Amino acid sequence: MDSSSNNDVIPSLGEEEEGNDTMEPVEANSRSNTPTGSGQDRKRKRTSAVWSSFVIVGKNAQGKEHCKCKYCGKQYICEGTHGTGNMKRHIEFQCPKIMMHDPRQMLLKNNKSANMTVSNPKSQNEFRTIVAETIVLHDLPFSFVEWSGVRKMIGYCTDEFHMVSRNTAKADVLSLYCIEKTKVKTLLEEAPGRICLTSDLWTSIATDGYMCLTAHFIDKNWVLQKKVLSFCFMPPPHDRVSLADKIKTLLCEWKIENRIFSITLDNASSNNSLVHNLKSHLNINKALLCDGEFLHIRCCAHIINLIVQDGLKEIDGIVHKVRESVKYARASQTRKQKFLECIKRVHLDSKRGLRQDVPTRWNSTYLMLDSAIYYRLAWTALELADSNYKHCPSESEWENVEKLCKFLRHFYDTTNLFSGTKYPTSNLYMPKVFITYLTLMQNLASDDPFFKAMSNQMYTKFNKYWFDFSTILAIAIILDPRYKMEFVMFVYERLYGAESKQLEEVKGKLFALFNEYVTSSTGRSTIRPSPQSYPSTSSGRQRVDDLDLVLLDFDNNINGDIVDIQRTQLDLYLEERRLERSIDLNILDFWKGNEPCYPELAAMARDVLSVPISRVASESAFSMGGRVLDQFRSSLLPNVAEALVCSRDWILGNGESAILKCEEITKDLWEMEDDSTPASTQTMHDQSSIQGY
Repeated sequence: MDSSSNNDVIPSLGEEEEGNDTMEPVEANSRSNTPTGSGQDRKRKRTSAVWSSFVIVGKNAQGKEHCKCKYCGKQYICEGTHGTGNMKRHIEFQCPKIMMHDPRQMLLKNNKSANMTVSNPKSQNEFRTIVAETIVLHDLPFSFVEWSGVRKMIGYCTDEFHMVSRNTAKADVLSLYCIEKTKVKTLLEEAPGRICLTSDLWTSIATDGYMCLTAHFIDKNWVLQKKVLSFCFMPPPHDRVSLADKIKTLLCEWKIENRIFSITLDNASSNNSLVHNLKSHLNINKALLCDGEFLHIRCCAHIINLIVQDGLKEIDGIVHKVRESVKYARASQTRKQKFLECIKRVHLDSKRGLRQDVPTRWNSTYLMLDSAIYYRLAWTALELADSNYKHCPSESEWENVEKLCKFLRHFYDTTNLFSGTKYPTSNLYMPKVFITYLTLMQNLASDDPFFKAMSNQMYTKFNKYWFDFSTILAIAIILDPRYKMEFVMFVYERLYGAESKQLEEVKGKLFALFNEYVTSSTGRSTIRPSPQSYPSTSSGRQRVDDLDLVLLDFDNNINGDIVDIQRTQLDLYLEERRLERSIDLNILDFWKGNEPCYPELAAMARDVLSVPISRVASESAFSMGGRVLDQFRSSLLPNVAEALVCSRDWILGNGESAILKCEEITKDLWEMEDDSTPASTQTMHDQSSIQGY
């Protein structure tokens, strides 16, 4: 063997052939120091990398040579016929000393003590996929792959992989999008029920319009799924015809045009025309249940926003004072320090912090008021210590702020509840809306003019949208075994009186919807030949076929009996005793367990419980604060922007990290820098926020 071979890199253990790397004969040019003798007496050179971790300990009683691990002392027979397979497995997977240090990596030394790292071989393609996922998940620019620091880090870690260019990274992201899209299509195909949609419009700083279409459905394992189907460029005009055509195109692209149950939109009047257009198109192929009776769902979070915003207009003076107080305290480091001194003087916790609101988001206004009221004494102290501070609320105004926070807490919690994506929300609608009604009525009867004026404005808006409860969402609460029909009767009697027509309407539509599922199930399970499937051979046979048509009445009677039998699923369910309302019930687990007993009713529950009552779920794809199309990315092509948004949603799924929360926008005062951020950095604006949502 050539002497230069000692400088070669020792191959990793994963590349060795088990049992074949025993002991090789020493080459002729390296035998000068070897005693002469027979072939059996010649010493053999051990070339396997494992010998850097083992040492020869001699022969045992049977005369077989043994070696032991340098780290743990484990012994193995190491004669030529036994090979090094056992020793290699010991070092890789079994040695407790090495596994304690790093179970995935070990350092070996060759005869010249050169260090080497042993790892599982990875492919360059896998590396590129990881880079693409990193760009998508962490909202990184494509130039990330060309940052000198990143390239230096990768080069230091391994010379096995080569960082790609930004164009290659972009192509890899598009490939990742196609792969993930195929997975989502498979998930939709395997879903046994219908699909509910949410749709909203977004605008970039370049005023380009984008439509976000999201699918909500319960999969075969009874798990609620939320998937962004498209984030596509939407050129003007944004009228009902254009929007409806775009949605129809997307439904056909995903091959779900015949499986739609509902679509949740905001309360813009133009959406009524959009839904009418969409319903007419889908009804051509009879793709909707009950002729689309339950297709349109109004966004409940949007309605709550409208109700609360109307109420806040009545008390704008107090809110303005608190907002200006927070702005004053954070206007400079000197003022911030002075306010901190006032906090210490009145013995309050400075770590609790203040919040600055976003005026178009009332929930951030609530958080601002709630944080400011805690420092009530500190504000008073600041007014005495700083003559330039002019916006401190009076004692009576602070009392009203305290009452207001308690009042708004219900609306804040309800909005958060309605906007969930990990759990069904349709069955949450009726109890919360009913409590909202009672809260407003209680304040209308109050002697406090402050609350009476505010509640009056809010009640007017409440009646506009919620005087009549949504029928499909009333059906949803019936399918909750803690409420059932009794709760609908309880609420309607208090709202509309006993034996109201609204209650009868809900009952009628409940059974009509259930019959749709019974008919569909019967059609799938029973195959009845049509008259055309039996060709006639004579006029007499033709007359028999004609007479057979009369027997359709008999067939229909049998079908009617089947429907009656199947309807008892609903009857039996309604007759069963309600569960305790206070129990923590996973309603999807309930219907999953009862599916064998109530197959058609469970199928209906699957679809009804999929209905999202808030369209803002699509915002979960923009958890980085709406930076998908900021001023630095306005040059992105629409297909690239869609790939980034959709892939991020598909990879993250419904994880907590994917949810945008207002608390992340209205950060703690003590962690904020001065107001030096230009307004243009607020990059992605939901069009509804322009309308005050």
